[in-house]
Amino acid sequence: MKIAHEAPLSIFNQVQELTDYDYFLVHLFEENEDYLAKAHECVAKGRETILDNSIFELGHAWNADRFAHWVNEMKPTYYIVPDVLDDCDRTIDSFESFMKEYSDLPGKVIAVAQGSTYNDLVLCYNYLANDDRVDKIALSFNHPFFQEYTGDNQYYKMMHGRQDTLSKMLSEGVINTNKPHHLLGCGLPQEFSTYKDYDWIDSLDTSNPVIHGIKGMWYDSQGLTNKQSVKLYTMMDDDVNDKWGTIEYNIKTFKSFCR
Repeated sequence: MKIAHEAPLSIFNQVQELTDYDYFLVHLFEENEDYLAKAHECVAKGRETILDNSIFELGHAWNADRFAHWVNEMKPTYYIVPDVLDDCDRTIDSFESFMKEYSDLPGKVIAVAQGSTYNDLVLCYNYLANDDRVDKIALSFNHPFFQEYTGDNQYYKMMHGRQDTLSKMLSEGVINTNKPHHLLGCGLPQEFSTYKDYDWIDSLDTSNPVIHGIKGMWYDSQGLTNKQSVKLYTMMDDDVNDKWGTIEYNIKTFKSFCR
């Protein structure tokens, strides 16, 4: 699995040296000139990049016209088509509308399967994963039905929920193993140790090791038992160099869970 960790600009280059590609949030392009410059720099260097529609950060996808504008300007390797959190039907409608309106954007298409129940998620997944216009299919870490799983807290439930969902989808023949997959975010970092044999999972992104490093929380050999629920984009301009030792350790430990 290729790994990306979002990080404040003050340590962006150090984090980049320890990761496989770069992940950018589109709404920050219109708020932070330095962040936009960094995105252009990464593309110019030939780094693989994913441009996200910022739905997790904002609660809704960025305006489609502005998103398409930034895809055209940045020219990322991949861009995530605007979706609707936990809503199968509206995600499919959003996908079709965007692909009809912006069929000639540079880069490859990532579509996110959404659903508030397992059956809805599978319905959305089947629609998107078997569409030739979709180059990579993404799956989130925090669907509502994950909270029905066992666990000491909501983050264990998120972990077990996605682990069990992917296993079930694979055993039922739902997973299109001929198409690369992307995992969005995580509840607990040790989740990814389950996926080492899933060669159809191509990439993942999470700020988890960076945020916990900033908060002075060291991973142990088992990962974490709880999570700091902080959105990294709110810390983009913070100088966190004094936390680099913990951040670097967490990033390297996270990688050990995945490989």
